[in-house]
Amino acid sequence: MNLGVYLTRSARHWPDATALVCRPRSWTYRQLEERANRLAAALLARGLRPGDAVAPLAWNTGELVEIEFALYKAGLMRVPVNARLGRREIAHILRDAPVRVLVFDPAHREDALAALAAAGTDCLPVELADGGAGDDRAPSTAVAAAPGGPSAPDGTAAPDGTAVLPYERLVAEGGTDPVRVETAEDDPCVLNFTSGSTGALKAAVQTFGNRLANMRKQLMNDESRPRPGTRYLACGPITHATGMVLLANVFGGAATHVLPAWSPESFLDTVERERITATFLVPAMLNGVLAHPDLPGRDLSSLASVRIGGAPVSPARLRAAVAAFGPVVAQGYGLGETTSVVAGISGPDLARAVAEDPELLQSCGRAAYDTEIRVVDEQGRELPPREVGEIIVRGPDCVREYWRAPELTAETFRAGWVHTGDLAWMREDGYLFLVDRKKDMIISGGFNIYCTEVESALYEHPAVQEACVVGVPDERWGEAVQAVVVTKDGHTVSGEELSEFCARHLDRFKRPRSVAFVPELPHNRNGKVDRKAVREPYWAGAARRVN
Repeated sequence: MNLGVYLTRSARHWPDATALVCRPRSWTYRQLEERANRLAAALLARGLRPGDAVAPLAWNTGELVEIEFALYKAGLMRVPVNARLGRREIAHILRDAPVRVLVFDPAHREDALAALAAAGTDCLPVELADGGAGDDRAPSTAVAAAPGGPSAPDGTAAPDGTAVLPYERLVAEGGTDPVRVETAEDDPCVLNFTSGSTGALKAAVQTFGNRLANMRKQLMNDESRPRPGTRYLACGPITHATGMVLLANVFGGAATHVLPAWSPESFLDTVERERITATFLVPAMLNGVLAHPDLPGRDLSSLASVRIGGAPVSPARLRAAVAAFGPVVAQGYGLGETTSVVAGISGPDLARAVAEDPELLQSCGRAAYDTEIRVVDEQGRELPPREVGEIIVRGPDCVREYWRAPELTAETFRAGWVHTGDLAWMREDGYLFLVDRKKDMIISGGFNIYCTEVESALYEHPAVQEACVVGVPDERWGEAVQAVVVTKDGHTVSGEELSEFCARHLDRFKRPRSVAFVPELPHNRNGKVDRKAVREPYWAGAARRVN
Protein backbone atom coordinates (compact mmCIF):
# COMPACT_ATOMS: atom_id res chain seq x y z
CA MET A 1 0.00 0.00 0.00
CA ASN A 2 0.99 3.65 -0.41
CA LEU A 3 -1.20 6.50 0.82
CA GLY A 4 0.37 8.97 -1.62
CA VAL A 5 -1.44 7.36 -4.54
CA TYR A 6 -4.63 9.20 -3.53
CA LEU A 7 -2.98 12.55 -4.29
CA THR A 8 -1.71 11.20 -7.62
CA ARG A 9 -5.22 10.03 -8.50
CA SER A 10 -6.85 13.33 -7.50
CA ALA A 11 -4.27 15.26 -9.53
CA ARG A 12 -5.34 13.18 -12.51
CA HIS A 13 -9.08 13.65 -11.83
CA TRP A 14 -9.02 17.37 -10.89
CA PRO A 15 -5.62 18.79 -12.00
CA ASP A 16 -6.66 22.45 -12.05
CA ALA A 17 -8.94 22.38 -9.02
CA THR A 18 -7.76 24.09 -5.84
CA ALA A 19 -6.22 21.61 -3.43
CA LEU A 20 -4.66 23.91 -0.85
CA VAL A 21 -4.84 27.55 0.20
CA CYS A 22 -2.63 29.35 2.72
CA ARG A 23 -3.02 33.03 1.92
CA PRO A 24 -1.72 34.63 -0.13
CA ARG A 25 -0.74 31.39 -1.89
CA SER A 26 -2.72 28.49 -3.34
CA TRP A 27 -1.92 25.12 -4.91
CA THR A 28 -3.86 23.22 -7.56
CA TYR A 29 -3.92 19.45 -7.33
CA ARG A 30 -1.38 19.29 -10.15
CA GLN A 31 0.98 21.64 -8.27
CA LEU A 32 0.61 19.84 -4.94
CA GLU A 33 1.30 16.49 -6.63
CA GLU A 34 4.39 17.86 -8.39
CA ARG A 35 5.89 19.41 -5.24
CA ALA A 36 5.15 16.35 -3.08
CA ASN A 37 6.84 14.11 -5.68
CA ARG A 38 9.87 16.42 -5.85
CA LEU A 39 10.29 16.45 -2.08
CA ALA A 40 9.80 12.68 -1.79
CA ALA A 41 12.38 12.03 -4.52
CA ALA A 42 14.84 14.48 -2.98
CA LEU A 43 14.62 12.83 0.45
CA LEU A 44 15.16 9.37 -1.01
CA ALA A 45 18.08 10.62 -3.13
CA ARG A 46 19.73 11.91 0.03
CA GLY A 47 19.80 8.39 1.43
CA LEU A 48 16.63 8.18 3.51
CA ARG A 49 14.98 4.78 3.49
CA PRO A 50 11.42 3.64 4.28
CA GLY A 51 10.82 3.91 8.00
CA ASP A 52 13.28 6.78 8.53
CA ALA A 53 11.85 9.72 10.47
CA VAL A 54 11.27 13.29 9.26
CA ALA A 55 10.02 15.94 11.71
CA PRO A 56 8.20 19.17 10.81
CA LEU A 57 8.40 21.97 13.40
CA ALA A 58 6.47 25.03 12.26
CA TRP A 59 3.43 27.16 12.70
CA ASN A 60 0.70 26.52 10.14
CA THR A 61 1.87 26.83 6.56
CA GLY A 62 1.03 25.13 3.27
CA GLU A 63 4.41 23.40 3.13
CA LEU A 64 3.32 21.18 6.03
CA VAL A 65 0.75 19.62 3.68
CA GLU A 66 3.42 19.10 1.00
CA ILE A 67 5.62 17.40 3.58
CA GLU A 68 2.86 15.07 4.77
CA PHE A 69 2.12 13.77 1.28
CA ALA A 70 5.79 13.55 0.31
CA LEU A 71 6.39 11.31 3.32
CA TYR A 72 3.40 9.11 2.40
CA LYS A 73 4.85 8.73 -1.09
CA ALA A 74 8.37 7.93 0.15
CA GLY A 75 7.24 5.52 2.88
CA LEU A 76 8.89 7.70 5.52
CA MET A 77 7.74 8.18 9.10
CA ARG A 78 6.39 11.62 10.05
CA VAL A 79 7.16 12.91 13.55
CA PRO A 80 5.13 16.12 13.99
CA VAL A 81 6.59 18.35 16.69
CA ASN A 82 4.19 20.52 18.66
CA ALA A 83 5.18 24.07 17.76
CA ARG A 84 4.75 25.12 21.41
CA LEU A 85 7.32 22.69 22.83
CA GLY A 86 10.55 23.85 24.42
CA ARG A 87 14.07 22.94 23.34
CA ARG A 88 14.48 20.12 25.88
CA GLU A 89 11.39 18.28 24.64
CA ILE A 90 12.26 18.90 20.98
CA ALA A 91 15.70 17.39 21.61
CA HIS A 92 14.10 14.38 23.30
CA ILE A 93 11.94 13.76 20.22
CA LEU A 94 14.91 14.12 17.86
CA ARG A 95 16.85 11.50 19.84
CA ASP A 96 13.98 9.13 20.52
CA ALA A 97 12.60 8.84 16.98
CA PRO A 98 15.49 9.22 15.82
CA VAL A 99 14.84 12.02 13.33
CA ARG A 100 16.93 12.14 10.11
CA VAL A 101 15.55 15.44 8.76
CA LEU A 102 14.13 18.35 10.76
CA VAL A 103 12.13 20.93 8.78
CA PHE A 104 11.51 24.18 10.67
CA ASP A 105 10.24 27.68 9.98
CA PRO A 106 12.22 30.87 10.73
CA ALA A 107 10.19 31.46 13.91
CA HIS A 108 11.58 28.19 15.35
CA ARG A 109 15.13 28.47 13.96
CA GLU A 110 16.91 29.14 17.25
CA ASP A 111 14.98 26.49 19.16
CA ALA A 112 15.38 23.93 16.36
CA LEU A 113 19.14 24.32 16.03
CA ALA A 114 19.68 24.43 19.78
CA ALA A 115 17.66 21.23 20.13
CA LEU A 116 19.66 19.60 17.33
CA ALA A 117 22.89 20.52 19.10
CA ALA A 118 21.57 19.07 22.36
CA ALA A 119 20.30 15.90 20.69
CA GLY A 120 23.61 15.16 19.00
CA THR A 121 21.96 13.10 16.28
CA ASP A 122 22.67 12.60 12.58
CA CYS A 123 20.03 15.00 11.32
CA LEU A 124 19.76 17.36 8.35
CA PRO A 125 18.35 20.80 9.26
CA VAL A 126 16.03 22.24 6.58
CA GLU A 127 14.61 25.75 6.85
CA LEU A 128 11.39 26.99 5.30
CA ALA A 129 11.49 30.44 3.72
CA ASP A 130 9.67 33.30 5.42
CA GLY A 131 7.32 33.62 2.47
CA GLY A 132 6.97 29.90 1.78
CA ALA A 133 6.94 28.36 -1.68
CA GLY A 134 7.98 30.67 -4.44
CA ASP A 135 9.52 33.25 -2.12
CA ASP A 136 12.45 34.82 -3.99
CA ARG A 137 14.18 36.36 -0.98
CA ALA A 138 17.54 34.99 0.11
CA PRO A 139 17.22 32.24 2.72
CA SER A 140 18.01 33.25 6.29
CA THR A 141 21.39 32.36 7.75
CA ALA A 142 21.30 29.91 10.65
CA VAL A 143 22.27 31.23 14.08
CA ALA A 144 23.48 27.97 15.60
CA ALA A 145 24.94 24.70 14.46
CA ALA A 146 23.47 21.24 14.23
CA PRO A 147 26.09 18.53 14.69
CA GLY A 148 26.98 15.86 12.23
CA GLY A 149 23.94 15.91 9.94
CA PRO A 150 23.95 14.86 6.28
CA SER A 151 25.73 17.40 4.10
CA ALA A 152 23.85 20.23 2.44
CA PRO A 153 26.40 21.70 0.00
CA ASP A 154 24.11 24.43 -1.35
CA GLY A 155 22.77 25.51 2.03
CA THR A 156 23.51 28.53 4.17
CA ALA A 157 26.26 28.16 6.74
CA ALA A 158 26.01 28.40 10.50
CA PRO A 159 28.95 30.05 12.31
CA ASP A 160 30.85 26.75 12.59
CA GLY A 161 30.25 25.86 8.95
CA THR A 162 27.42 23.35 9.49
CA ALA A 163 25.00 23.62 6.57
CA VAL A 164 21.31 24.47 6.90
CA LEU A 165 19.53 23.58 3.68
CA PRO A 166 16.77 25.89 2.40
CA TYR A 167 13.55 23.94 1.86
CA GLU A 168 13.06 25.22 -1.69
CA ARG A 169 16.52 23.98 -2.70
CA LEU A 170 15.69 20.56 -1.29
CA VAL A 171 12.43 20.43 -3.25
CA ALA A 172 14.25 21.48 -6.43
CA GLU A 173 16.59 18.49 -6.13
CA GLY A 174 13.80 16.01 -6.88
CA GLY A 175 12.10 15.03 -10.12
CA THR A 176 8.40 15.25 -10.88
CA ASP A 177 7.76 11.58 -11.66
CA PRO A 178 5.27 10.02 -9.20
CA VAL A 179 6.98 8.40 -6.21
CA ARG A 180 5.43 5.26 -4.78
CA VAL A 181 7.38 3.31 -2.16
CA GLU A 182 5.37 0.29 -1.04
CA THR A 183 4.63 0.07 2.67
CA ALA A 184 3.01 -2.58 4.84
CA GLU A 185 -0.20 -1.92 6.75
CA ASP A 186 1.61 -2.31 10.09
CA ASP A 187 4.58 -0.06 9.23
CA PRO A 188 4.86 3.07 11.41
CA CYS A 189 3.49 6.14 9.64
CA VAL A 190 3.22 8.82 12.34
CA LEU A 191 4.69 9.10 15.83
CA ASN A 192 2.18 11.13 17.84
CA PHE A 193 4.17 12.51 20.79
CA THR A 194 2.28 13.75 23.85
CA SER A 195 3.16 14.21 27.50
CA GLY A 196 3.06 11.05 29.61
CA SER A 197 1.72 10.71 33.15
CA THR A 198 5.28 11.00 34.52
CA GLY A 199 5.94 14.15 32.52
CA ALA A 200 8.08 12.35 29.94
CA LEU A 201 7.02 12.41 26.30
CA LYS A 202 5.44 9.28 24.86
CA ALA A 203 4.51 8.51 21.27
CA ALA A 204 1.54 6.55 19.97
CA VAL A 205 2.64 4.67 16.84
CA GLN A 206 0.05 5.32 14.14
CA THR A 207 0.55 2.90 11.26
CA PHE A 208 -0.21 3.34 7.57
CA GLY A 209 -3.17 1.02 8.16
CA ASN A 210 -4.41 3.23 11.01
CA ARG A 211 -4.22 6.29 8.78
CA LEU A 212 -6.05 4.49 5.97
CA ALA A 213 -8.81 3.46 8.41
CA ASN A 214 -9.10 7.08 9.56
CA MET A 215 -9.50 8.21 5.95
CA ARG A 216 -12.24 5.66 5.35
CA LYS A 217 -14.06 6.77 8.48
CA GLN A 218 -13.97 10.40 7.32
CA LEU A 219 -15.37 9.38 3.94
CA MET A 220 -18.19 7.35 5.52
CA ASN A 221 -19.62 10.44 7.24
CA ASP A 222 -22.46 11.74 5.09
CA GLU A 223 -22.62 15.06 6.98
CA SER A 224 -18.99 16.10 6.50
CA ARG A 225 -17.66 13.80 3.76
CA PRO A 226 -15.08 15.71 1.66
CA ARG A 227 -15.98 16.09 -2.02
CA PRO A 228 -15.31 18.51 -4.89
CA GLY A 229 -16.67 21.86 -3.71
CA THR A 230 -15.88 21.24 -0.05
CA ARG A 231 -13.78 24.06 1.40
CA TYR A 232 -12.33 22.91 4.71
CA LEU A 233 -10.77 25.46 7.08
CA ALA A 234 -7.89 24.11 9.22
CA CYS A 235 -7.85 26.46 12.21
CA GLY A 236 -5.51 24.70 14.64
CA PRO A 237 -2.13 23.02 14.16
CA ILE A 238 -2.42 20.88 11.01
CA THR A 239 0.37 18.67 12.35
CA HIS A 240 -2.11 17.40 14.94
CA ALA A 241 -5.90 16.88 15.27
CA THR A 242 -6.92 19.68 12.90
CA GLY A 243 -5.02 18.04 10.06
CA MET A 244 -6.43 14.54 10.52
CA VAL A 245 -8.84 15.16 7.64
CA LEU A 246 -6.12 16.06 5.08
CA LEU A 247 -5.87 12.61 3.52
CA ALA A 248 -9.64 12.32 3.18
CA ASN A 249 -9.83 15.85 1.76
CA VAL A 250 -7.34 14.96 -0.97
CA PHE A 251 -9.10 11.67 -1.71
CA GLY A 252 -12.41 13.51 -2.10
CA GLY A 253 -11.14 16.42 -4.18
CA ALA A 254 -11.80 19.05 -1.52
CA ALA A 255 -9.89 22.31 -0.97
CA THR A 256 -8.05 22.70 2.35
CA HIS A 257 -7.66 26.27 3.61
CA VAL A 258 -4.92 26.63 6.22
CA LEU A 259 -5.23 29.44 8.76
CA PRO A 260 -1.65 30.57 9.53
CA ALA A 261 -2.51 31.87 13.01
CA TRP A 262 -5.67 31.48 15.04
CA SER A 263 -7.90 34.32 16.12
CA PRO A 264 -11.72 34.48 16.23
CA GLU A 265 -11.64 37.45 13.86
CA SER A 266 -9.44 35.70 11.27
CA PHE A 267 -11.73 32.67 11.49
CA LEU A 268 -14.85 34.77 10.82
CA ASP A 269 -13.13 36.73 8.04
CA THR A 270 -11.97 33.54 6.30
CA VAL A 271 -15.33 31.78 6.54
CA GLU A 272 -17.04 34.80 4.97
CA ARG A 273 -14.44 35.54 2.29
CA GLU A 274 -13.73 31.97 1.18
CA ARG A 275 -17.27 30.63 1.74
CA ILE A 276 -15.91 27.85 3.94
CA THR A 277 -18.16 24.78 4.12
CA ALA A 278 -16.49 22.69 6.85
CA THR A 279 -14.18 23.21 9.81
CA PHE A 280 -12.95 21.74 13.09
CA LEU A 281 -12.67 23.70 16.36
CA VAL A 282 -11.44 22.82 19.81
CA PRO A 283 -13.72 24.15 22.59
CA ALA A 284 -11.38 27.05 23.45
CA MET A 285 -11.63 28.24 19.83
CA LEU A 286 -15.39 27.84 19.88
CA ASN A 287 -15.60 29.93 23.06
CA GLY A 288 -13.64 32.73 21.40
CA VAL A 289 -15.85 32.76 18.30
CA LEU A 290 -19.07 32.73 20.33
CA ALA A 291 -17.82 35.65 22.43
CA HIS A 292 -16.78 37.78 19.43
CA PRO A 293 -18.92 40.94 19.25
CA ASP A 294 -19.18 40.79 15.44
CA LEU A 295 -20.57 37.26 15.34
CA PRO A 296 -24.28 38.19 14.93
CA GLY A 297 -23.55 40.28 11.84
CA ARG A 298 -21.37 37.75 10.03
CA ASP A 299 -22.57 35.64 7.11
CA LEU A 300 -21.74 32.05 8.07
CA SER A 301 -24.40 30.48 5.88
CA SER A 302 -21.83 28.56 3.81
CA LEU A 303 -20.94 26.32 6.77
CA ALA A 304 -22.37 22.82 6.38
CA SER A 305 -20.24 21.12 9.02
CA VAL A 306 -18.70 22.49 12.23
CA ARG A 307 -17.05 19.69 14.19
CA ILE A 308 -16.01 20.21 17.80
CA GLY A 309 -13.42 18.01 19.51
CA GLY A 310 -10.23 17.82 21.56
CA ALA A 311 -11.99 18.28 24.91
CA PRO A 312 -15.51 18.08 26.34
CA VAL A 313 -17.93 20.91 25.54
CA SER A 314 -20.42 22.26 28.04
CA PRO A 315 -24.15 22.00 27.18
CA ALA A 316 -24.44 25.80 27.30
CA ARG A 317 -21.71 26.18 24.68
CA LEU A 318 -23.29 23.55 22.45
CA ARG A 319 -26.63 25.35 22.59
CA ALA A 320 -24.92 28.61 21.71
CA ALA A 321 -23.02 26.95 18.85
CA VAL A 322 -26.20 25.51 17.34
CA ALA A 323 -27.85 28.92 17.65
CA ALA A 324 -24.87 30.60 15.93
CA PHE A 325 -24.13 28.11 13.14
CA GLY A 326 -27.39 26.22 12.76
CA PRO A 327 -27.98 22.44 12.88
CA VAL A 328 -24.53 21.74 11.40
CA VAL A 329 -22.61 21.40 14.68
CA ALA A 330 -21.27 17.93 15.57
CA GLN A 331 -19.05 16.71 18.38
CA GLY A 332 -16.47 13.92 18.49
CA TYR A 333 -14.37 11.99 21.00
CA GLY A 334 -11.01 10.46 20.21
CA LEU A 335 -7.35 10.45 21.23
CA GLY A 336 -3.90 9.98 19.76
CA GLU A 337 -4.05 6.29 20.60
CA THR A 338 -7.13 5.87 18.37
CA THR A 339 -5.83 7.95 15.40
CA SER A 340 -9.28 9.43 14.85
CA VAL A 341 -12.72 9.96 16.32
CA VAL A 342 -14.13 6.83 17.97
CA ALA A 343 -17.44 8.32 19.10
CA GLY A 344 -19.47 11.13 17.63
CA ILE A 345 -22.71 12.97 17.99
CA SER A 346 -24.16 14.27 14.73
CA GLY A 347 -25.65 17.62 13.81
CA PRO A 348 -29.23 16.26 13.76
CA ASP A 349 -28.60 14.59 17.13
CA LEU A 350 -27.43 17.85 18.67
CA ALA A 351 -30.37 19.74 17.18
CA ARG A 352 -32.69 17.13 18.70
CA ALA A 353 -30.86 17.41 22.01
CA VAL A 354 -31.41 21.18 22.07
CA ALA A 355 -35.09 20.77 21.21
CA GLU A 356 -36.17 17.76 23.29
CA ASP A 357 -33.39 15.66 24.88
CA PRO A 358 -31.24 17.92 27.11
CA GLU A 359 -29.40 14.94 28.66
CA LEU A 360 -27.91 14.25 25.24
CA LEU A 361 -26.02 17.55 25.37
CA GLN A 362 -23.73 15.92 27.96
CA SER A 363 -22.90 13.05 25.59
CA CYS A 364 -19.86 12.72 23.29
CA GLY A 365 -21.87 10.44 21.00
CA ARG A 366 -22.09 6.84 19.87
CA ALA A 367 -19.46 4.51 18.42
CA ALA A 368 -18.33 5.78 15.02
CA TYR A 369 -18.72 3.29 12.16
CA ASP A 370 -16.35 0.33 12.57
CA THR A 371 -15.21 1.27 16.10
CA GLU A 372 -16.28 -0.81 19.10
CA ILE A 373 -16.67 0.86 22.49
CA ARG A 374 -17.18 -0.76 25.88
CA VAL A 375 -17.43 0.61 29.42
CA VAL A 376 -15.74 -1.84 31.80
CA ASP A 377 -14.94 -2.32 35.49
CA GLU A 378 -11.48 -2.82 37.03
CA GLN A 379 -11.51 -6.49 35.98
CA GLY A 380 -12.35 -5.61 32.37
CA ARG A 381 -15.96 -6.80 32.58
CA GLU A 382 -18.49 -4.88 30.52
CA LEU A 383 -20.86 -2.84 32.69
CA PRO A 384 -24.61 -2.44 32.23
CA PRO A 385 -26.08 0.88 31.05
CA ARG A 386 -25.58 3.91 33.32
CA GLU A 387 -22.82 2.35 35.43
CA VAL A 388 -19.52 4.26 35.43
CA GLY A 389 -16.36 2.52 34.27
CA GLU A 390 -13.35 2.95 31.98
CA ILE A 391 -13.80 3.43 28.23
CA ILE A 392 -12.00 0.84 26.11
CA VAL A 393 -12.09 0.86 22.32
CA ARG A 394 -10.92 -1.19 19.37
CA GLY A 395 -11.01 -0.88 15.61
CA PRO A 396 -8.75 -0.67 12.55
CA ASP A 397 -7.70 2.89 13.39
CA CYS A 398 -6.64 2.02 16.95
CA VAL A 399 -2.94 2.05 17.80
CA ARG A 400 -1.25 -1.10 19.12
CA GLU A 401 1.84 0.30 20.85
CA TYR A 402 3.83 3.23 22.15
CA TRP A 403 7.22 3.92 20.61
CA ARG A 404 10.00 2.20 22.56
CA ALA A 405 7.88 1.92 25.72
CA PRO A 406 7.00 -1.77 26.30
CA GLU A 407 5.74 -1.34 29.88
CA LEU A 408 3.43 1.54 28.97
CA THR A 409 2.30 -0.40 25.89
CA ALA A 410 1.35 -3.41 28.03
CA GLU A 411 -0.62 -1.15 30.37
CA THR A 412 -2.62 0.68 27.69
CA PHE A 413 -3.02 -1.84 24.84
CA ARG A 414 -4.46 -5.12 26.07
CA ALA A 415 -5.98 -7.96 24.05
CA GLY A 416 -6.63 -5.68 21.08
CA TRP A 417 -8.33 -2.97 23.15
CA VAL A 418 -7.11 0.57 23.91
CA HIS A 419 -7.65 1.40 27.58
CA THR A 420 -8.28 5.15 27.44
CA GLY A 421 -8.11 6.08 31.12
CA ASP A 422 -11.37 8.03 30.69
CA LEU A 423 -14.37 7.23 32.90
CA ALA A 424 -17.87 7.24 31.47
CA TRP A 425 -21.27 5.59 31.42
CA MET A 426 -23.30 4.46 28.43
CA ARG A 427 -27.01 5.08 27.90
CA GLU A 428 -29.33 2.29 26.85
CA ASP A 429 -29.30 3.59 23.26
CA GLY A 430 -25.48 3.56 23.04
CA TYR A 431 -24.69 7.21 23.74
CA LEU A 432 -21.50 7.67 25.77
CA PHE A 433 -21.26 10.16 28.67
CA LEU A 434 -17.81 11.19 29.97
CA VAL A 435 -17.71 11.88 33.70
CA ASP A 436 -14.06 11.94 34.81
CA ARG A 437 -10.50 10.90 34.05
CA LYS A 438 -8.79 7.91 35.55
CA LYS A 439 -5.46 9.61 34.81
CA ASP A 440 -4.34 12.79 36.56
CA MET A 441 -4.59 14.78 33.35
CA ILE A 442 -5.89 18.22 32.42
CA ILE A 443 -7.06 19.17 28.93
CA SER A 444 -6.62 22.93 28.51
CA GLY A 445 -7.24 24.52 25.13
CA GLY A 446 -7.04 21.08 23.52
CA PHE A 447 -3.60 20.26 24.98
CA ASN A 448 -2.89 17.44 27.47
CA ILE A 449 -1.17 18.53 30.70
CA TYR A 450 -0.29 15.99 33.38
CA CYS A 451 -0.56 17.13 36.99
CA THR A 452 2.62 15.37 38.08
CA GLU A 453 4.87 17.23 35.61
CA VAL A 454 3.63 20.62 36.88
CA GLU A 455 4.06 19.45 40.49
CA SER A 456 7.63 18.39 39.72
CA ALA A 457 8.40 21.91 38.52
CA LEU A 458 6.80 23.46 41.61
CA TYR A 459 8.91 21.30 43.90
CA GLU A 460 12.05 22.79 42.35
CA HIS A 461 11.16 26.14 43.96
CA PRO A 462 12.84 26.61 47.35
CA ALA A 463 9.69 28.03 48.98
CA VAL A 464 7.43 25.06 48.18
CA GLN A 465 6.92 22.48 50.90
CA GLU A 466 4.09 20.54 49.27
CA ALA A 467 2.02 21.01 46.12
CA CYS A 468 -1.01 19.51 44.42
CA VAL A 469 -2.06 20.40 40.87
CA VAL A 470 -5.60 19.88 39.59
CA GLY A 471 -7.70 20.90 36.62
CA VAL A 472 -10.51 23.36 37.30
CA PRO A 473 -13.37 24.57 35.08
CA ASP A 474 -12.46 27.53 32.88
CA GLU A 475 -14.81 29.44 30.60
CA ARG A 476 -12.19 30.14 27.95
CA TRP A 477 -9.88 27.09 27.98
CA GLY A 478 -12.30 24.38 29.17
CA GLU A 479 -9.98 23.51 32.03
CA ALA A 480 -7.20 25.50 33.66
CA VAL A 481 -4.17 24.44 35.69
CA GLN A 482 -4.73 25.18 39.39
CA ALA A 483 -1.90 24.74 41.92
CA VAL A 484 -2.60 24.38 45.64
CA VAL A 485 0.59 24.98 47.62
CA VAL A 486 1.94 24.73 51.16
CA THR A 487 5.01 26.93 51.67
CA LYS A 488 7.99 26.14 53.87
CA ASP A 489 8.25 27.85 57.24
CA GLY A 490 9.91 31.22 56.91
CA HIS A 491 9.41 31.43 53.14
CA THR A 492 7.05 33.64 51.18
CA VAL A 493 6.28 33.57 47.48
CA SER A 494 3.47 34.91 45.32
CA GLY A 495 1.29 32.96 42.93
CA GLU A 496 2.63 35.04 40.05
CA GLU A 497 6.20 34.12 40.96
CA LEU A 498 5.38 30.41 41.06
CA SER A 499 3.54 30.57 37.74
CA GLU A 500 6.50 32.27 36.05
CA PHE A 501 8.90 29.83 37.70
CA CYS A 502 6.98 26.92 36.17
CA ALA A 503 6.93 28.66 32.78
CA ARG A 504 10.75 28.65 32.83
CA HIS A 505 10.87 24.92 33.58
CA LEU A 506 7.97 23.72 31.42
CA ASP A 507 6.32 24.66 28.17
CA ARG A 508 4.58 27.92 28.95
CA PHE A 509 1.06 26.67 28.34
CA LYS A 510 1.50 24.17 31.21
CA ARG A 511 2.12 26.79 33.90
CA PRO A 512 -0.52 27.22 36.66
CA ARG A 513 -3.09 29.84 35.76
CA SER A 514 -3.77 30.38 39.46
CA VAL A 515 -2.15 29.37 42.76
CA ALA A 516 -3.91 28.91 46.08
CA PHE A 517 -1.95 28.82 49.36
CA VAL A 518 -3.16 26.60 52.20
CA PRO A 519 -1.71 25.66 55.62
CA GLU A 520 -1.88 21.95 54.78
CA LEU A 521 -3.08 19.55 52.10
CA PRO A 522 -5.42 16.59 52.71
CA HIS A 523 -3.80 13.13 52.68
CA ASN A 524 -5.23 9.64 52.21
CA ARG A 525 -4.66 6.67 54.48
CA ASN A 526 -1.38 5.89 52.69
CA GLY A 527 -0.01 9.34 53.43
CA LYS A 528 -0.30 10.55 49.82
CA VAL A 529 -1.88 13.87 48.91
CA ASP A 530 -5.58 13.27 48.26
CA ARG A 531 -5.91 14.87 44.81
CA LYS A 532 -9.61 14.07 44.60
CA ALA A 533 -10.29 15.96 47.82
CA VAL A 534 -8.27 18.94 46.61
CA ARG A 535 -10.11 18.94 43.31
CA GLU A 536 -13.65 18.45 44.60
CA PRO A 537 -14.46 22.03 45.76
CA TYR A 538 -13.66 23.43 42.33
CA TRP A 539 -16.14 21.05 40.69
CA ALA A 540 -18.91 21.20 43.29
CA GLY A 541 -22.30 21.16 41.62
CA ALA A 542 -20.92 20.10 38.24
CA ALA A 543 -22.67 17.19 36.51
CA ARG A 544 -19.33 15.79 35.35
CA ARG A 545 -15.69 16.21 36.32
CA VAL A 546 -14.44 17.16 32.86
CA ASN A 547 -15.07 20.45 31.08
